[in-house]
Parts: sequence; structure tokens; C-alpha cells
Amino acid sequence: MKSYLLGCDWGTSSFRLRLINSSDVQLIGEITSQEGVANTFTRWKANSETKGISREQFFRVQLQRQINLLAKQLAINLDDIPVVISGMASSSIGMDEVPYATLPFPIDGSRASIKRLDTQPDFAHDIILISGVRTEHDVMRGEETQLIGLLALLDNLHLNTEESILLFPGTHSKHIYIQNQQVIDFQTFMTGEVFNLMSHYSILKDSVESTGLAVFDESELKAFKSGINQLTNSSILNSLFRVRTNQLFSQLTKRQNALYLSGLLIGNELKSLLQQPDSQLILCSGNNLYELYKQAMIELNLIGRTITISADLIDKATIAGQVKIAKNQLLSLSK
Repeated sequence: MKSYLLGCDWGTSSFRLRLINSSDVQLIGEITSQEGVANTFTRWKANSETKGISREQFFRVQLQRQINLLAKQLAINLDDIPVVISGMASSSIGMDEVPYATLPFPIDGSRASIKRLDTQPDFAHDIILISGVRTEHDVMRGEETQLIGLLALLDNLHLNTEESILLFPGTHSKHIYIQNQQVIDFQTFMTGEVFNLMSHYSILKDSVESTGLAVFDESELKAFKSGINQLTNSSILNSLFRVRTNQLFSQLTKRQNALYLSGLLIGNELKSLLQQPDSQLILCSGNNLYELYKQAMIELNLIGRTITISADLIDKATIAGQVKIAKNQLLSLSK
């Protein structure tokens, strides 16, 4: 008999629901949408003023609609299957706010901060909301579940992750420090968001062509490396304006200039790792950013102590983390 779990990754601007066989952490089916937490919260505020519906109940209605779509797609009755939700659903604009866990944070998920929500007559699923982790000056929400799952998968592959720094590139990149089976620190870098702001909403927007940068030619790679190395000669704020003059003086094409801008920002993010020469690095990137980060680490001579994780494994990490946390909480996963 299969043991089923519904795993929901509910981000700020995206929604992903999966049916998982928890016994072997295999994906059975999934649906995705752009109905993220921020949009759902905005619609709840508009509705609550006229209909008096609670925030939790409004989120349940939206979640049930997605469960129904997945059930129809798979032709399976999904009633009574527990739902584990990670991401922004446990935030102040989510289904219900759940306090952050604190450091040190065991990587087995045993101290994950969670909240149980029981079934209701019109919602036949127990819910477990997973909150994030905080330090005095930083937070992560969603990455902790991905981290728990990824390290469990790497342990199964007998990869040593002791004394490591895990790098999760993205809109808000995370550098997560692991020692003695615990997260002892982490840092957030606004690399992706600053790139988006600079390339779409600043004076630099007409100097770059920023689509499809996952694939690049030799001239564009040269521009990317130039951006990385520019930081040895000037500050990031001064170097950013050079994106403007590169285009103004026809020194780079707009696409080359976008790679130069990317090199500035990724290089600025990674250069702090040069001060920690004894730490093993683990690059945990999806396909869209993998090659850029790999090339940056080569240019900065970091690649020799870096383990790179396949995008397929990264994609599986969230569901592995959700399953592990669910089992820690002694949920009944049988159907």
C-alpha cells in the first residue's frame, strides 16, 4: 500500500502542489500556478471586507480548489491525505503566521517550527504549516525545507556535508553554514532582485538585454568575467555605472552588458567566500543559474573545493524535506 502526502510549496508569487509517495519520496503528479501568497492575501483583504471570511479559511478555499484540480488530473480521490506546506504560507501574509525556528537548527528537521491545522467539514485534510528559520538579522522561509531534504538525499548518496557552506542561488541567494549536523549561520544576498531592479527599473534598463542568460557565447562569457574582476579595481556602486558607459561608448553589446552586470553582482556575492579557504562549498542551483555560478566560481578559484549538485536533485529536495518533517511530526501518511 502506498503512503501518500500532499506537498505544497507556496511562495510569494508562485504555487506548487504535488502528490508524493512518501515511502520512496517519488513524485506522482503536480500542478503549478502563479497564485502565490501575496496575490492570495490581496484577494482575501478585498473579500474579507464584504464577506467576513477569515484569512485561514480563504487560504483553505484556494488550496482546496488546487487539490481538486490535481485530483481530477490524476483521477485519484485525494480526501484525507495530509498536506504539508512550506514557503510563505506561514508568514504574516499567509494562511497563518508561525514563529521562526532559531539557530542552531538541526539538519534532520527535528526542530522545525510547525503548526498543525485540523480537518474541517469542508476541508478533508490535516495541514502542517512549516515556518522558516531566523538569526538576529536574517531570515529564510522555504529554504529550510529544501535544505533538510537535500542533505537527507546527499546522505543517501554518501556525500560528506560536514563543515560545509551550501549556496542556493536565486532572487534572494542564501549561503547556509553547516557544522556538526546543524545550521549555525546563514546569509541572504539580494543578487537576483538587484539584477532585476537594475535591468528593468533603473537608468541601466536601456543598456542591457537580460533575457535568456542561461546560455551564452565566448564573448558574453568574457564580459561576465570582466564584471567579476572589475570589483578588484572599484566599488560595486561605481562599477554599476559602468554598465551605462559600456553601452554609451559602444564597448559592449546589450547582451554582453547584461552578462557584465550579472558578473558584477554574482562576483560581489561570492567574494566573501575567499575569506574562508578551509570550507567545503556545495553549489545547489537550478539550471537557469547553474552555469553562471559555476563560471564565477572558476574565475574566483573556488571551484576546486566545490561540490555541484544536479538540478534534478535540487528539484526533489523540497518534497524530500516535506516528507522528512511530516514523518518527524508523526503524521499518518497512509491512505
